Amino acid sequence: MRQLSIKDYDFRLVFLVLLLTVLGIIAVGSAKESVQNKQIMGAAMGFILMIIISVIDYNFVLKFYWGYYILNMVFLVLVTTSIFGSDSHGAQRWINLFGITFQPSEPAKIFLILFFAQFLHRNAKKFKSFLFYVFCFVLILIPVYEIHEQPDLSTSIVVMVVFAVMMFVSGFDLRFLLGTVAVIVPTAIIILYLILQPDSSILEDYQKNRILAFLNPTAAEYVNDDAYQQNNSVMAIGSGQLLGKGYSQGEVNSVQGGGFISEPQTDFIFAVIGEEWGFIGASAIIILLFAIALECAFVAKRASNLAGKLLACGVSAMIGFQGFMNLAVCTQLMPVTGLTLPFVSYGLTSLISCYAGIGFVLNVRLQGKQIRAN
Repeated sequence: MRQLSIKDYDFRLVFLVLLLTVLGIIAVGSAKESVQNKQIMGAAMGFILMIIISVIDYNFVLKFYWGYYILNMVFLVLVTTSIFGSDSHGAQRWINLFGITFQPSEPAKIFLILFFAQFLHRNAKKFKSFLFYVFCFVLILIPVYEIHEQPDLSTSIVVMVVFAVMMFVSGFDLRFLLGTVAVIVPTAIIILYLILQPDSSILEDYQKNRILAFLNPTAAEYVNDDAYQQNNSVMAIGSGQLLGKGYSQGEVNSVQGGGFISEPQTDFIFAVIGEEWGFIGASAIIILLFAIALECAFVAKRASNLAGKLLACGVSAMIGFQGFMNLAVCTQLMPVTGLTLPFVSYGLTSLISCYAGIGFVLNVRLQGKQIRAN
């Protein structure tokens, strides 16, 4: 551990994260009061973890990068077992170890960011090798496949986007990256076309229905089923108008009081915020998310080495893209995904993982300052 100076700490990032967390706790309390205390506990645990991580040199932490990859794979494989895996709503995404239940796909994002930050840093001289490029894709596709099979398509997409951002920032030969995009885009279009065919088996039935419901939200077969929550979410956000209906007002014709969205404290927490806090409150949440992701990107720009740069960029991409996907679902800009809104939605595994990511970003900023000073 280096001699650290408190003046080099990124208090602006800490303030943004804490403010968004507090707003999330308030929103969760309105959506489902019985879990508010758990959210507060998760925020406290996450904050302590963030502080601890922020003062331990990330260069030392990254030395064990293969250990993070292996540990991540162990957790993801245990999810699929009948002994440790836990099923809920048709998906087996949770694991129970020693009485502690958590969702391994959440810390998987952090483990993979740590792994690839160091792996790419140590192999920077191989960035012009096509075989090494393929090897990187093999390394990311293995955990992505395990996450997808839970099934958790949305988290798989987030992990792949974060990986793509880290590959781009690392300085890989653009010919490889552009070639990959040239293959992925038409392939994705073809797969989407096949998915929409009546006899398609590419996706699970519920995943295909979510896409069809998104494309036909007013169709009779979807309006009271797969499109129900999104339709109500959009109406709730719109009904909040400029200033909102007021916090926890409990009217039966509201999302919070009428139960028109199941489990609004998780994926659709933004609908509660839009309805109760209005356009101003909803905009505040969006601005804070954008500011946090942007601050992480600024830290990456000032990092002392490639590993720190990739670490901060990975966390920035994770928070920014996951936040965008959640907001897009709540405003019916994309199909339902099941992703939480970072620092806002109820979910201890997600909240603590996000705090851990911010801890590493704070560490990159702090260590970078110290190295340049020395």
